[in-house]
Amino acid sequence: MLGNMMFQPLLISSMIEHAGRYHADTAVISKNTDLSMTHTTWGEIRSNAKRFANVLNQLGLQHGDRVATIAWNNHRHLESWYAISGSGFVCHTINPRLFPEQLVFIINDASDRVILFDKTFVPLIKAVKPMLSKVEHFICLDAKDEAILEVLPDVKFYDELIADQSDDFDWPVLNENAASSLCYTSGTTGHPKGVLYSHRSTTLHSFAISLPDSLNVSARDIMLPVVPMFHVNAWGTPYAAAMVGCTLILPGPGLDGASLVNLIDSYKVSVALGVPTIWQGLIAAAQQSGSRLESLKRNVVGGSACPPSMLKVFKEQFDCETIHAWGMTETSPLGAANQIKAKHLDLSEEERLQIRLSQGRPPFGVDLRLTDEENGSNEITRDGETTGNLQIRGHWIINNYFGKEESSLTADGWFDTGDIATLNEDGFMKISDRAKDLIKSGGEWISSVELENLAMGHPQIAMAAVIAAQHPKWDERPILIAIKKPDSQLTEPELLDYFADKVAKWQVPDKVIFVDAIPLSGTGKMLKKDLREKFGTVLLDQQTELSPAVE
Repeated sequence: MLGNMMFQPLLISSMIEHAGRYHADTAVISKNTDLSMTHTTWGEIRSNAKRFANVLNQLGLQHGDRVATIAWNNHRHLESWYAISGSGFVCHTINPRLFPEQLVFIINDASDRVILFDKTFVPLIKAVKPMLSKVEHFICLDAKDEAILEVLPDVKFYDELIADQSDDFDWPVLNENAASSLCYTSGTTGHPKGVLYSHRSTTLHSFAISLPDSLNVSARDIMLPVVPMFHVNAWGTPYAAAMVGCTLILPGPGLDGASLVNLIDSYKVSVALGVPTIWQGLIAAAQQSGSRLESLKRNVVGGSACPPSMLKVFKEQFDCETIHAWGMTETSPLGAANQIKAKHLDLSEEERLQIRLSQGRPPFGVDLRLTDEENGSNEITRDGETTGNLQIRGHWIINNYFGKEESSLTADGWFDTGDIATLNEDGFMKISDRAKDLIKSGGEWISSVELENLAMGHPQIAMAAVIAAQHPKWDERPILIAIKKPDSQLTEPELLDYFADKVAKWQVPDKVIFVDAIPLSGTGKMLKKDLREKFGTVLLDQQTELSPAVE
């Protein structure tokens, strides 16, 4: 027997319709590529999305065809998202900071028929265009510009295309399991792999991230997604923003600390989302300018582990709660978010801090477990201490990669994340390391994340990465690559001494290398692969004295 309730498919078009009907006058404010500001509303976003949907349908596209975007967080990009997915096409967001070879591979692998791009990326489009075998239309997300026409004679301009279009458009009624959007992994090893989301998975994910025990987004919020829209769909926040009707502040290309401080203070941002490297720049700029970031009530940190010192600074200097979150491209991305439970309210501030250092607990819709081997099925205890291979399953978790028939799951239906973690009885999960970033020295495992967090606690360190370097006796030993804060006179022995009472002697890095910059991915993650290539043999090359590792 079935229930007698109405069935309505879960579609992305329903979210923009809801925002346009019930939150039509709520502001959407974005910074353009020329750094000017555009003030629009959810009602206007819906209207322009429908205008562009009419454009797309006139291009002769078929349901399921891929339309690529290479663009910053701005209102035109947002409108295009809803137009593409709402029309039954697949919105393929592309990281513009990839190498040209990777871009070509991704675009051709996806068989993109249309590319939308911000004018910032005209040189990039010109460079890769001859190698794109299936792209038929190039659309610049801006007004007509003669200078761009000289470079790309066949380019079309978004503003011109929608100017004469009606905002009368009936969104097609799609199967809720139809593909909605496509995002490729960062491709640290081999070619990037595509993750194909559905309307159903995206809608359910939007419900989940809006929950109070998740990212806690509502119509009362003014949200600043600093995380780029090409990075797992800005963690799904532009969808959730439409669903709940919050004000949206889109930062465009201005992701430096000073620009973000100005946006937060000017538009009274209440919640912001980004990776730790972004927040380091924000903190430094706020401290330098004297801003108190008074409107900012909470910030969401994802992408990599948040250093304990950063949580303390946000809380103690800016009275801002930090929500530690975890996820990946394959998980849409939210897999866990750190919100404390009622029983934690009676704990001391320091005890609550220890809880907040974890990546949090899963919302309803996903489940986590630890196993004793990669892609294994033997679950280990949830005691908050025992580490294991982190696996996940749920409504918005990958089944198989785009264009691949074979399943990406374990034999019993879980996705192995590649992370090493602990998990306690309440579901609070703490990442120890990426499996590939663990350091095995003399048969003992050393966590690079733990050492990085300790280094970031030093008042004179701006950024730190720990990698495994080859060692003639112990196979691998940790070395620390660090950026000093301006005017710091910190020395290598002083920094190594800082670890002495914090970890076991054999876990202390063998060497510190001070650098001016650490390579970052387009999403703000440290590129440890590049660091290993550059510094991985430094202990062999320098014939350093053997370290006091495990005997």
